[in-house]
Amino acid sequence: MNFKILGVLLSFGLAACAQNPIKIESEKTVKSAEQAEVDQFNLPKQELTASILFDLLLGETALQRNDLETAIRSYLKLVKMTRDPRIAQRASEIALHARHPFAAEAAVSMWVELDPDSVDARQTAAALLVNLGELDKARPHLEKLLAAEKDSVDNAFMQLNTLLSRNVNKTATLRLLQELSQLYPDLPEAHFSVSQAAWFAHQYELALEEMKRALALRPDWEMAAIYQGRILQRIPNGDTTEFYGDYLNEYPKANDVRIAYIRVLVSIGNLDKAREQLQQLLLENPDSADIALAVGLLSMELRDFDVTETSFKKALDLGYEDANSVRFHLAQIYEETRRIDAAMELYQRVTSGERHLPAQVRYAALLAQQGHLNEAREYLQQVPAADDQQKAHLILAEAQLLRESGAYQEVFDLLDNSLKRLVDYPELLYDRALAADKIGRFEILEEDLRKLIQLKPDNAHAYNALGYSLAERGNRLPEALVLIKKAVELSPEDPYIMDSLGWIYYRMGNIVDGLNYLNLAFAARPDPEIAAHLGEVLWVQGARDDAERIWRTALEDNPNNEALLDTMKRLMH
Repeated sequence: MNFKILGVLLSFGLAACAQNPIKIESEKTVKSAEQAEVDQFNLPKQELTASILFDLLLGETALQRNDLETAIRSYLKLVKMTRDPRIAQRASEIALHARHPFAAEAAVSMWVELDPDSVDARQTAAALLVNLGELDKARPHLEKLLAAEKDSVDNAFMQLNTLLSRNVNKTATLRLLQELSQLYPDLPEAHFSVSQAAWFAHQYELALEEMKRALALRPDWEMAAIYQGRILQRIPNGDTTEFYGDYLNEYPKANDVRIAYIRVLVSIGNLDKAREQLQQLLLENPDSADIALAVGLLSMELRDFDVTETSFKKALDLGYEDANSVRFHLAQIYEETRRIDAAMELYQRVTSGERHLPAQVRYAALLAQQGHLNEAREYLQQVPAADDQQKAHLILAEAQLLRESGAYQEVFDLLDNSLKRLVDYPELLYDRALAADKIGRFEILEEDLRKLIQLKPDNAHAYNALGYSLAERGNRLPEALVLIKKAVELSPEDPYIMDSLGWIYYRMGNIVDGLNYLNLAFAARPDPEIAAHLGEVLWVQGARDDAERIWRTALEDNPNNEALLDTMKRLMH
């Protein structure tokens, strides 16, 4: 099942709706001359009447003028008049492009009715109905698409999870996949798909049962083995390390499983065993550039920098395809081991690829750290940017250099001027709001964050920053609490947002909840500003020894943190 158009349909496509004129083209399946003749024979014999011509011209003219509502009405009328599947397809494309779900559903339904053998029609119908949450209606289309795949039904099942992942009702998604898989009891990919759906529905025992079935049918399937290990981590008494160890005894060249095994060993603190597995990985793959890079990255997590450096250099010697990426990681090791000149030289050798921009930013940061702030800024300003996103990235990097030097007014001025060129760019708005806070321009902070929330209503950090700012000013605490609770709803695991929630509870006099959330935040991330808040609440509660211990521990790694130093100075002197 080639779901090549589904990614567009799942979000009603359709990012560039405002272009004028609009040109909508569907992806055509390449057909043989014989099939084209059959299709032409099956099309309705349609006389081009004045009425049909008028609606065609009206619809196309409306498209040119970006009047999508008129275009949709014209084409839906044409479908009913002509009963032509080509018109139905065109109507479907326009309705989807206009993000008009009900018109799209009507048009696509007629397209399938008029051309029931069209794979494109059924793919479009299935994707649309899934996006609308109408899984029962999508099921017959998915069944026919799976049946049509025949020898490729394994790949089709693997793609089903991608299609269905956007549906918010995970239990209904699981039920649908269970029903679809019943006709394919001996297909490992069908069981894999059901297992994935069960995982997302938090039914981990079922997920494990189905993944075991997939692996029993295809024992050497590394992806299934990796996922079974992950599921075992969520199962009470599930032993992931034992499972991975046993699997590797059976399949010692299962490199991806071994890498997953190493990561689990690192996460549980069994570093000696992790290093042993790294050596085994190298022994099994002495001439693999990919494995050399993987060993380097894993050794970096273990902070075995000698092994990391050796492995990265080996990956380069073995001709790893993305040499720029390896150079970037190697430069990071030089930074970590305080070989700054070597790091800067290597960052400059990252000349292309996705690591190019981050490498230039790091080079400028190191230049600024050596006391050459102006040169660092000039360097960033001359780095070529391919698009607005890269331009914004470079501006934010320059702003960070100024922020680290304490030049908050210059940070604000830079971002303020940049927003005249990149109007309402979300990341620049957020950063300007933070800069406005530093120079006491609270009206701009609030204006920018509210605009950002309007542009990006799912931006948890915008809600959090605005709520925290209101809490700090102390005069709009109930409103601040509503904003921060919204941030928690959008990003419940974020320790900085938990910190904000705990802090505002404290500011509102709810010490118990405040201390609870601050402890959770600090346990998740011992950040100096979270330490400052937690310590202050403990201090006020009389637990001054605990407060001092937290502050001084945080101060060891962050000796210049302003929030921490200010809190200690205010309360201890």
